[in-house]
Amino acid sequence: MFKLARPLFLICETPLHVGSGDSLGIIDMPIQRERHTGFPKVESSSLKGSLRTAFEGTAGNEVDKWIQIQAAFGYDEDGIISGVEEKFTVGEGTEKKLKKEFIGCLGFTDARILLFPVKSMKGVFAWITCPLVLKKFAEEMRLCERSDLNFFQDISENTVPNSCELVVNKKGEDWIVLEEFAFKVSQNQNCVELATCLAEILFAETPQSYWEDKLSKSFVVLSNDDFKDFVEHSTEVITRTKIDNDTGTVQDGALFTEEFLPTDSIMYSLVLASPIPPMFWDENKFAWLKEFKKESHAVKYFEKSLKEIGNIFQLGGNATLGKGIVRMVFLNDIQTGEDKA
Repeated sequence: MFKLARPLFLICETPLHVGSGDSLGIIDMPIQRERHTGFPKVESSSLKGSLRTAFEGTAGNEVDKWIQIQAAFGYDEDGIISGVEEKFTVGEGTEKKLKKEFIGCLGFTDARILLFPVKSMKGVFAWITCPLVLKKFAEEMRLCERSDLNFFQDISENTVPNSCELVVNKKGEDWIVLEEFAFKVSQNQNCVELATCLAEILFAETPQSYWEDKLSKSFVVLSNDDFKDFVEHSTEVITRTKIDNDTGTVQDGALFTEEFLPTDSIMYSLVLASPIPPMFWDENKFAWLKEFKKESHAVKYFEKSLKEIGNIFQLGGNATLGKGIVRMVFLNDIQTGEDKA
């Protein structure tokens, strides 16, 4: 049973395609979506697998790091180096047994969409969201014991910050134009607080302050229905094909379309943590796993490992095309001292 939950934000630095397989619709390779809302998502299994691969890439030939990966994500025989298996083995001779059937200390929820970028007539583009997304986000932040991140769940639709650079004033009324659609909006202080809060979280460690300022001035809360329309119809759809090497022309039957979540899309997931299972509590046999004896230790391991990969990893398909480069922001206020762990 997971005992801790901490927020993990995912910022798409390049278009992201985490596919759902073939489709009978007009898009041959669509992205993953929630069944009941149609909102984009990334399955937790895809997120967990990509993070594990990224962490393994920094492990090299260090047995200790490979042991930590097995403890954090669950045991996986593929790709491990010599010396790891014996650390999870007990007994001698015919009684020798590999203890590999156990749950890892880290878990992940599906990554949900939080902010979606949409072309704007002013300010180049807007980051849009909706009350439904904000309410769900607030509920999940409550699970993370982050009361500072659930104060804004009652913000009304069609609102923007007071300093919004997207606004066009016409006959005393404020309007914004997204794609080819015009929306009458109101400016209020609650939206300012929300935009400022998210900007400080997402871009606090970004060298350029431009993006923090951009979010605080380009934030829009639309209605649930309008948001749904944009995330369904304003994704990037790329037509791809294959060239026949012999003829130099398009190969028959090789034309297909692929859907991507746009650059600057922002999603979030929950990182779930638990202690190492009781089967490893015998420190005489498994002394090297003592750093996972408390759930806060697992969270600290995850935070440290993110820093080792530079808080950036590749998620989804088309890695060789530069797609799916994601920057992560992890919020953790847990310390591992014996008095606080």
